[in-house]
Amino acid sequence: MKFKKLDIVGFKSFADRTHLLIEDGLTGIVGPNGCGKSNIVEALRWCMGETSAKSLRGSGMEDVIFSGTSNRPSKNIAEVNILLENNENIPQFRDTPEIEVKRRIEKDKGSSYYINGKEVRARDVQILFADLSTGAHSPSMVSQGKVGSLITAKPTDRRAILEEAAGIGGLHARRHEAELRLSAAENNLKKADDIMKQIELQLKNLLKQAEEASRYKTISNDIKKNEALLSYLKIQEINKELKESLEGLNEIDDDISAVTIEKNYSSELLETENKRIKPLRNDFAEITSKLQRLNLEYEDLFKQEQRTKEESEKLRIDLKNTSDDLQSENININNANSNIKRLTEEKTEILEF
Repeated sequence: MKFKKLDIVGFKSFADRTHLLIEDGLTGIVGPNGCGKSNIVEALRWCMGETSAKSLRGSGMEDVIFSGTSNRPSKNIAEVNILLENNENIPQFRDTPEIEVKRRIEKDKGSSYYINGKEVRARDVQILFADLSTGAHSPSMVSQGKVGSLITAKPTDRRAILEEAAGIGGLHARRHEAELRLSAAENNLKKADDIMKQIELQLKNLLKQAEEASRYKTISNDIKKNEALLSYLKIQEINKELKESLEGLNEIDDDISAVTIEKNYSSELLETENKRIKPLRNDFAEITSKLQRLNLEYEDLFKQEQRTKEESEKLRIDLKNTSDDLQSENININNANSNIKRLTEEKTEILEF
C-alpha cells in the first residue's frame, strides 16, 4: 500500500484546499514551528477514522474545522481525502487500482466517510486501514516522543507492532468485530428462545381462550333462541293488548263524537252571546274613553284652580303691600303739608316784623 495524494480543505490551519503529492522515495515536510506540519499527520489520522478529539488536540470533533482568523472567516466544513495505490490486492478492491478514502465533517451534522465515493461506516474505514497494516492508532504513525516509548514498550505493545508489520493487524480487528457479531447473534438467539417460550405460553392461553370462545358461542346461540322465543311471546301479548286498546279507542272515538256535538252546540251559543255582548263592549269602550277624557279635563281644571289660587294670593299680598305703601305716603304728605304750613306762618311773621 502506498499513499499517492493527500487533499485537505477546511481542516485546522488549512483554510484553502491543499494538495500534497507523495512521490516515490522519502518525502519530508519541513517548516518553522506553527506552520501546520503536525496538522498534516493529524489530517491523515482523522481521515483513517480517529474518533478521539483529545488525541487531535481538541475538546470536540468540530474543533478540527478551520475556526477563522482576524482576516479570514471561519469554515463550516472540513474535508480530507487520501488517495491510495492498491498494490496489496485487497479482495473487495481487487479490480480497483486506486482507493480513495474521504472523511467530511459539517457543523451540527457530524462526520461522514466515503470509500471510492460510496458512503460507508467509520468501522469500514478503520478495518480497511487495519488490513493495510496501518491506521489512526498504528505504530507506524510515529509522533514526537513516541520513539522513546517504543523502546520502553511492554511485550504486548511490541507484539502489536510486529503483528502490524506482518500484515495481520486487520485480522484482529475483523476477529473482534466477528466476536461482537457472534455475541450479538447469541444474544439474539437467547431473545428468540425467550420469545418462543412466550409464544408457546400465549398459544396455550389462546387455545384455552378458543375453547372458552366455542363454549361462549354455543351458550350465545342458546341465549339467542330463548330470546327469540321470548320475543315471540311478547309480540303475542302486545298484539292482544293492542286489540284491547283498539276496542277502547273506538269507545273513546264515540265519546269524542258526542263531546264534539256538544262542543258545536256550545260554540253556536257562545257565538250568539258574543254578538249580544259586542254592542255592550262598544258602549263600555266609549264610556271608558269619555271617562278618561273627563278625568283629563278635571285634572286641567284642578291645575287652573291651583294657579288661580296662587295668583289671587300673590295679588292679595301685592295689594296689602301697596296699601301699606299708600298709607305711608299719606303720612309723609301730611307731614310735608304741616311743615309747609309752619314754614309759611314763620315766613309771614318774618315779613311783618
